[in-house]
Amino acid sequence: MIQKSKGILIVLSGFSGSGKGTIMKELMKKYSDQYALSISATTRSPRPGETDGVEYFFRTKEQFEKMIADDELIEYAKYVDNYYGTPKAYVEEQLAAGKDVILEIEIQGALKVKEKFPDTLLMFVTPPSAEELKSRLVGRGTEEMSVIESRLSRAVEEAQGIEAYDYLIVNDKLDACVEEVHSIIHNEHFRVSRNLSAISDMRHQLTAFSKKD
Repeated sequence: MIQKSKGILIVLSGFSGSGKGTIMKELMKKYSDQYALSISATTRSPRPGETDGVEYFFRTKEQFEKMIADDELIEYAKYVDNYYGTPKAYVEEQLAAGKDVILEIEIQGALKVKEKFPDTLLMFVTPPSAEELKSRLVGRGTEEMSVIESRLSRAVEEAQGIEAYDYLIVNDKLDACVEEVHSIIHNEHFRVSRNLSAISDMRHQLTAFSKKD
């Protein structure tokens, strides 16, 4: 019997304010048996309502740099004066268990992950327009205008790297966007390059039949 391909490592990136975090939460809510959400470590302060070990592992700069030194991260990068990184152990455990693991990280980190794991599926999330992006950043009311301006400046830089991704996801209507992302990931399981072991098994079985004849 041809076996389902192993879990896929997925990177979901996007401009700050694009809604990528909300997309991930909805995917986990609707398809929790298929996906595992990798929780990033960060040195930024928690926003209202965020809990350590849920949205992020909140760490001091010293703690984070020890994680780097001990090779406990798949990737890490600095973004708006804070470290962000992906703890290694959890990701490897979930992939081995057959779950699709989603990482929410920015472009620098995404490209580092792709270097280490070439089969990684890269998806970039954007609002339908730059005007909508600014509106969302201002509307969430969690940051000073200087930080918002910094995030918009960063978005200009990030826009230059979108071509490195496999899929562009336009987050206009959330429900439709979530289903679109789920469909893309589901279809990736049937890509020939992700099923080489199954194809090899089938060839061996067919060869055995031909020898009997």
